[in-house]
Amino acid sequence: MINSGVPRKFSLSVGAVYFALFTLFMYLPIALLVIFSFNDSPTLTFPLSGFTLKWYQELWKNQELVTAVTNSLLVGILSSLVATALGTMAALGVIRFEFPGKTLFLSVAAMPLVIPAVVMGVAMLIVFARVGVPLTLWTVGIGHVIINAPYAMLIVAARLAGFEEHVEEAAMDLGADYWATLWRVTLPMSAPALAAAFLSSFTTSLDEFAVTFFLVGSDTTLPVYLYSQLRFPSRLPLVVTLAAIMMVLSVFIVIVVEKLRRMAS
Repeated sequence: MINSGVPRKFSLSVGAVYFALFTLFMYLPIALLVIFSFNDSPTLTFPLSGFTLKWYQELWKNQELVTAVTNSLLVGILSSLVATALGTMAALGVIRFEFPGKTLFLSVAAMPLVIPAVVMGVAMLIVFARVGVPLTLWTVGIGHVIINAPYAMLIVAARLAGFEEHVEEAAMDLGADYWATLWRVTLPMSAPALAAAFLSSFTTSLDEFAVTFFLVGSDTTLPVYLYSQLRFPSRLPLVVTLAAIMMVLSVFIVIVVEKLRRMAS
């Protein structure tokens, strides 16, 4: 065995320092957003002027904000349900069946994972303009489904790949047909993966800006509303407060998704 000459304790300490710095770099901006959302001053500077909850109170008095939040929730829930359903069907087909063109199907299905969101948004805008489809929340939802379906497929496929096929075979031996086995055995045992796929899609939909910006038309969603408010310095505290809520919510959902993913594996 070749001895690198680097003590094990030194390697562990370097790794710990790297992890601490990486965590600080990732989560310090979130912590600052939360701190400044309670600052009793419209300027984002230290020292803080005082503690206040007025920015949180003013959020719910803004009707435009309430509309944007409502639109984002509707688009996020509906598009995530559709993306999870499509992703689950694609995962079942890829993992359980062999068919001509399977490699091509996987390549096409994975394209939204590597194409930049701005390019996707422009491409879908051109397509909708060509076929004469007006830009509404429905077009935003279609765009979010296209983006999220591959993620849902990968999450569910990872669960199905580690799924014991003899459980399904046992159900069929006991008299259940394919669809009964699917509804009573396969999908219930894949429930954590389905929930993780939905929550992952919902988080992506809630935060998506580039595709939404090109497809939203005269409506507005939460990311688009936040971007529009950055032009007004007097509304910066509201933007910071709203961004803090979104970041904390996103981190919470990511933690839940990770726990569900571990349960499914």
